[in-house]
Amino acid sequence: MAAVAMVLIAARLIYVQGVAGPALAERALDERMRTEVQAAHRGDITDASGDVVLATSVDRYTIAADQLAIENFVPDSRHEIDGEVVEGKGAVAVARLLAPVLGRDAPELAAELVPAVGTDPDRNHVLAKDVVPEVQRAILDLSLSAYVSTTLESERVYPAKTTAGNILGFLGDEDGVQVGRGGAELMFDDVLSGTSGYVTYDSARGGQQIPGASEERVEPVPGDDVRTTLDLDVQWKAQDELEKAVQDSGAEYGMAVVQDVRTGDVVALADSGTPDPNDRSSAAVANSSRVVSNIFDPGSTGKVITMAAILDLGIATPTSEYEVPYSYTTPNGQTFSDSHEHPVQKLTLAGILTTSSNTGTVIVGQEIPKQVRYDYLSKFGFGSSTGLGLPGESAGILRDPDDWDGSTEYAVLFGQGLAVNAMQITSVFSTIANGGVRMEPNLVEGTVDADDVFLATDRGEGTRVIDEETADTVLHMMEGVTSGEEGTGKKATIPGYRVAGKTGTAQVPGPNGELTGIMASFVGVAPADDPRYAVSVFLKDPSSSIFGGDVAAPAFRDIMAFALEQADVPPSETPYEPLPETW
Repeated sequence: MAAVAMVLIAARLIYVQGVAGPALAERALDERMRTEVQAAHRGDITDASGDVVLATSVDRYTIAADQLAIENFVPDSRHEIDGEVVEGKGAVAVARLLAPVLGRDAPELAAELVPAVGTDPDRNHVLAKDVVPEVQRAILDLSLSAYVSTTLESERVYPAKTTAGNILGFLGDEDGVQVGRGGAELMFDDVLSGTSGYVTYDSARGGQQIPGASEERVEPVPGDDVRTTLDLDVQWKAQDELEKAVQDSGAEYGMAVVQDVRTGDVVALADSGTPDPNDRSSAAVANSSRVVSNIFDPGSTGKVITMAAILDLGIATPTSEYEVPYSYTTPNGQTFSDSHEHPVQKLTLAGILTTSSNTGTVIVGQEIPKQVRYDYLSKFGFGSSTGLGLPGESAGILRDPDDWDGSTEYAVLFGQGLAVNAMQITSVFSTIANGGVRMEPNLVEGTVDADDVFLATDRGEGTRVIDEETADTVLHMMEGVTSGEEGTGKKATIPGYRVAGKTGTAQVPGPNGELTGIMASFVGVAPADDPRYAVSVFLKDPSSSIFGGDVAAPAFRDIMAFALEQADVPPSETPYEPLPETW
C-alpha cells in the first residue's frame, strides 16, 4: 500500500513539475502581476490667439501610504540623502525621505506612517491631497512606489465661465478616465485625451508592489491642445448683445454667429442663456448649441438664394422691371401675399429684395425650373451638415423636389417649405460675400502638441456655388436693404462702413411639422465693398415686434461694429451707389 502511495505521489510530482509546471507558473505570475493605468494629461482648448484658455485640466494628486508595506522597508542605494543611503528603516527611513518633499516634520510624519495603537495597518493612508505635479514627480524620484502611492485627481476648469459655455461641453468619467460628453470636449476628444500610460509590477498577496521586483512602466502621452477659431472678446460681445436683445424684445431665446467670410472660420457662436460648464448642478451644460441643433424656415433671408439663381441663370438683372401686387396666384392655383397690404407696386428686381416682397420673388423666381431651385438650395448647403462638427447638429429639412406639394414648390423661393439651422443661413451670406465660393464652416485653427509644435487646419480652397459677378451683384442688391429708401434693415447700418444684409421673419416647425412660433432675424455682411465678416442674429418669438429689421438688426449692428473694431478693419473707402428700386 505504501508503495502504491509513493508511486502516486511520484506521478503527481512528475505531472506538476514536468507537464503542468509551466502553465501553473505562468498562472501564478499572472496572479501576482498588477497593472495600474496612469491617465494622460488632457489638452487645453484655447481661443484663436492660443493665449486665452477656454478649458484646461488642473492636475492634482492624492498621496497615500501603505502602512503594512512600510513596516518592511529597508533602504538601498536608490534611497540617498546628500549622497548617503538614508539612515534607519521602516517608517523612520521613509519619513526622512518623504518629509522634505511634502514640507512635513520627519518625526511627525513617521508617527503617521505606522498604525495607530490597537488598529490594523491602513493600506491606503492618505497623507496629502491637492498635491501639485512638481511635488508628485519629486515623490516618484524617491523610488518609494511600493510604499507610497500618488493618484491623479484631475479637475477640468473653464476659466471664461459662461463665455463660450454653449460650445465647450463637459467631461464624464469612463473607467477612471475623463472623456468628452458634449460640445467641443466631445468633438475634439481624440485629440485632447492623449494616451494613458501604465505600470505593471510584481505584487505581494495584499496587492502592494514587491520592493526590488521588476516592473514595466509606460509613461502617459499628454493630449494635444486645440486652438479654436473663436475670438473670446467677440464671443463675449455676441453673447452680451444677444442677452440684451432677448430682454428688450421679450424673445424666448436668441442665437448669433460671427463668421470670417474669407476662410469660413467661426469667430463667435452664441446662444442666449449660456450655461457655465464649471457648474454641473444643471443639466443645461449637456445641451447642444441651438445654432446647430434648432431648425426653422429661413424666411426672407432665403430670398438671397433665389436672387442669386435668377441672376446666375440670366433670367433678370437688378434693374429688370415688374408689377408687384399685394397678393399673387400661381398657375397651379396657389396664392401668396406680402407681409403688408399695398397697391400694385412698380419694382425692379433690386426693389423686390429691398422691400422683401414675397409676391415679387415668386413672380420672378417661378421662371427657375423646379429641380434647379432645389439644386441652388442644396449647393448653398441646405439639407446637409455644415461640416462644423459640433455634436447635436441638425442638417435641417430639404425635401426632394419630387416630394414638394403645389405650395412648397413656390414657397421655397421666399424661404418657406424647408428648415435650416442658424449656421447654414450664415454660411449662405458668407458664400455670397466671398465671391460665390463656399468655405466650409470651421471651428479649429489647429492643434499644438506637447513640444509646442502648431499644426494648422487645412481649410481647402472652397467650392464655387455661383459666379463671382453674380455674388457681387447680389451683395450690391443687399446693400439696398440697409441703405435704400424702402429698405427693411436700416437699423443695421454702421457709421463709416457699407453694410449688406437681409431681414427675415420665419416660421419654426415642431418635431411633427406643426408650427411652434416665429424666428425674427437679420443676417448681414460688412464692409460690403471689401467683405470681412458675416454676422447673423436670430430671436425666437419676440413680443415687441416679429420683424427682424426691428428686433435683430440693432444687435447685428453692435456685434458687427465690435468685430470690425477688434480686427482693425478699415472703414469703407468707396460710397454706396444705389440701384433703382422702382420704375
